[in-house]
Amino acid sequence: MGQTLSEPVTAKESAYCQNELYRVGSSCMQGWRINMEDSHTHILSLPDDPGTSFFAVYDGHGGATVAQYAGKHLHKFILKRPEYKENPEKALKQAFLDIDYEMLYNESWGEQMAGSTAVVVLIKNNRLYCANAGDSRAIACINGEVETLSLDHKPNNEAETKRIHEGGGYVEFNRVNGNLALSRALGDFIFKRNANKKPEEQIVTAYPDVETREITADWEFIVLACDGIWDVMSNKEVVDFCRKRIGMGMYPEEICEELMNHCLAPDCQMGGLGGDNMTVVLVCFLHNKPYEELIARCAKNNNINGSSDNITTTSSMDVDHLDLK
Repeated sequence: MGQTLSEPVTAKESAYCQNELYRVGSSCMQGWRINMEDSHTHILSLPDDPGTSFFAVYDGHGGATVAQYAGKHLHKFILKRPEYKENPEKALKQAFLDIDYEMLYNESWGEQMAGSTAVVVLIKNNRLYCANAGDSRAIACINGEVETLSLDHKPNNEAETKRIHEGGGYVEFNRVNGNLALSRALGDFIFKRNANKKPEEQIVTAYPDVETREITADWEFIVLACDGIWDVMSNKEVVDFCRKRIGMGMYPEEICEELMNHCLAPDCQMGGLGGDNMTVVLVCFLHNKPYEELIARCAKNNNINGSSDNITTTSSMDVDHLDLK
């Protein structure tokens, strides 16, 4: 699990942004960990492609350097790819490798021990592209039902184990070389030194899986979060948790805060569950309608008074509008 504090840091950095298509909230919390190593991004309108939105969560390990760099730059690498306009899926895959190359050679981080997961959602022309490397995760709620947008990359997955072995590594205690608990990541260059293998064939690779979906009027929201959330709650539990609170009239950033509080361990003796850094981005689809219509839609199908989980109503936070460039 890593080093922990004697008491968790529960202060949260929360933000929101909104346009006619989305109401987005985010929040992050250090929790029991010695340092905060996560990063995240939400951009309603990409500067070089104004009709496209970009959301991402990066869960760093061994330091925050790679996660922070990705948070500032990965979307730029995607937009620079020559395939971007015609083939965003390919552009996403190559951009993950491009930013890895940049950090390794041009930023001279080859000896850096740090790495980071990356789960990215790009929405362009009503089509969603989700690129994932690592065990952060994205899910959607479509008409109240869970839609999985990414699969976790764990060393004991059959395909991941095969690549690890062929790259010259091994899996021990469900970890790469007995060390790393995920099998794809940005950074972690110590696992990317096989000169006879392509970047996507290394023991640990930055090469992402990409899922594509068509956005319809039934799409209600998506959640991107690090494994500090998914280790504690299932996809369905997270969807139900968020949908219930939307139906209560809560704003996305407030829901992100409550979700982290719900997952936070009461002490640091729970085998790592609830003891990690936590970051959540909640993207609510407005479909050119007021947020109140989504509230009404979720409330209609929710038995709020009969809820079995602990609901605490909070007031709207006074947070700055965030639309990163």
